[in-house]
Amino acid sequence: MNTNTALTARWTAAAAPLRARWQTLGTRERRWLTAAAWVLGAALVWYVAVAPAWRSVSSAPARLDQLDIQLQQMQRLAGEARALRGAPAIGAVQAQAAVKAASDALGGAARLTLAGDRATVTFTNASGAQLREWLNEVRGAGRARPIEASLTRGPQGYSGSVVLALPGGG
Repeated sequence: MNTNTALTARWTAAAAPLRARWQTLGTRERRWLTAAAWVLGAALVWYVAVAPAWRSVSSAPARLDQLDIQLQQMQRLAGEARALRGAPAIGAVQAQAAVKAASDALGGAARLTLAGDRATVTFTNASGAQLREWLNEVRGAGRARPIEASLTRGPQGYSGSVVLALPGGG
C-alpha cells in the first residue's frame, strides 16, 4: 500500500461519521450548513487574500509620496556632498575665521573655543533654526565636520556642545 492510498483510506475512515451525520440531516439543515460554509469560506478568502491586498493598494499613493520626498532629500544631500567635495580646500586660518563668524552671529547663544584642528562650540538656549543655519555655515564656508555633539532640548532651545574637526593646512 503506498502513501497516497494510506492517506485516502485514513481520510475516508475519518470522514465516514461526518457523512453519516450529513445523511441524517434534513434538507433545510443541509441548506443552512452549506450556506454557513460558503459564508465562512468567503470571509476566510476576504481576510486572508483580499483585505491585505486592498490595504496595500489603498496605502500605496501615500507611501509613494513619502518615498519621493525621501528621494528628493537624498538627491539634495548628494548634490551638497558633491559640491563640498569639489570645493577648493581652505586653510586652517580661514576655517577658524568662518567658524568664529558663524558662532559670533549667534551672539550669546554660542561660545567658541579653538584648540588646534578642533573647535568646540557651547550653545545656550539656541533655537533649532539657529543651529541649522550655524551648521550649514560652518560646513560650507569653514569646511568643518561635526565629530561629536551633546545637545539637550530645553524649554528655551538647545543647550550643549558640538566639537568640529577643522581642515588642516595653512
